[in-house]
Amino acid sequence: MREMPKEELKAAGWMVGVLVVLYFLPVGTARFDGAVTEALELAKWYAREHVILCLVPAFFIAGAIGAFVSQNSVIKYLGGKAKPVVAYGVASVSGTILAVCSCTVLPLFAGIYRLGAGIGPATAFLYSGPAINALAIILTARVLGVELGLARAVGAVGFSVVIGLAMAWLFRKEEKDRHAVAAQFPEDDDDGRPIWQTAAFVGVMVGILIFANWGGAGDPGFFGKVFAVKWWLTSAFGVLLAGMLWKWHGIEWWKVAVAGMATAAAGGISGMAEPAFIVAALGLAWLTAGRDDEAGEWWSQSWGFAKQIIPLLVGGVLVAGLLLGRPGHEGLIPGEWIAGLLGGESIGANAFASVAGALMYFATLTEIPVIQGLLGGGMGQGPALALLLAGPALSLPNLIVIRSILGTRKTLAFGGMTVALSCVCGWVFGNFIV
Repeated sequence: MREMPKEELKAAGWMVGVLVVLYFLPVGTARFDGAVTEALELAKWYAREHVILCLVPAFFIAGAIGAFVSQNSVIKYLGGKAKPVVAYGVASVSGTILAVCSCTVLPLFAGIYRLGAGIGPATAFLYSGPAINALAIILTARVLGVELGLARAVGAVGFSVVIGLAMAWLFRKEEKDRHAVAAQFPEDDDDGRPIWQTAAFVGVMVGILIFANWGGAGDPGFFGKVFAVKWWLTSAFGVLLAGMLWKWHGIEWWKVAVAGMATAAAGGISGMAEPAFIVAALGLAWLTAGRDDEAGEWWSQSWGFAKQIIPLLVGGVLVAGLLLGRPGHEGLIPGEWIAGLLGGESIGANAFASVAGALMYFATLTEIPVIQGLLGGGMGQGPALALLLAGPALSLPNLIVIRSILGTRKTLAFGGMTVALSCVCGWVFGNFIV
């Protein structure tokens, strides 16, 4: 009797599995229907709140890094031969300045890693971007207490370095091979453009990303004052970007002017930032797509990151919403289960808080009211810190995309270390400090 090929058996197994799942799908039950609604609501909220103002600028920044930044420059400051103090210092400071969410940091991480950054500095940047957020740490201290705010700040900074160093040591053999390949590149592979121009070009887009997403509404201090003028600052950076496209990258001035006026008109007529950003993104595509120069390469790199990351992020957000719901809403997993497992200062409560934080999606600053509510429901101080350290830096969508960049083993190592360190720090904090 002829045996069925393994590929056919695999395909048959998938078909049977899907049909079995569909057959027993609990459609019509309140829990399942509510979880499906939560998955769609979370995806809708994510698309509205984070794609236009966060991800789109991040894709263009990542594309600019890939197209304009010299590979040797990345290797010099973040590669295997860079001084650890310089490499980890640059990675941590960069993350602190950006202060983005766990998904927005992904295109930027992918860009520097593919250009030759070492696994250690790259993962330090990957953690620090969403975790070391000055405004979030200040609000944590104000809302949840000075002890939690200070512990979050110390833990997040320390984690970025410890995780980076541990990843570099765990995968030192693979990194040695990567560095050997990188060493074969010529010493000078730039196009003659001064490095300050490239830094300024990327810096202007980083400014747009930072101020477009600046929080602090209602804050009487520095953050509130900047919030009051955030759109003026964002617009100023946009004007600088337009000038650089014309002066440094050879885009026709009249095309830049048309795209700029269309962006301003969209924002002025609608009174909202999102339409202006949509028109600006379409304008950049019109200005750069299809060109055979470096501006065209910028678009190709940016579009490549978008094609890779967006489908994985959307799928991850849907799964996270289905299982865990949105903050304040339940998915398939009942909220009382989660609240019950977070009580006290036991190692189990801290471990559960760390794992739950690694799977849930928290937009920047939303973790604070969620944890405030959980503390009111009986959650211990230690699990609260564990959730603060693991939650902003990781999420199920984030992990899915990281796997496509680093592979399964490195993703498990990065996620596992983040969860383990969060658990230990939470347990120590809850039992010996507060």
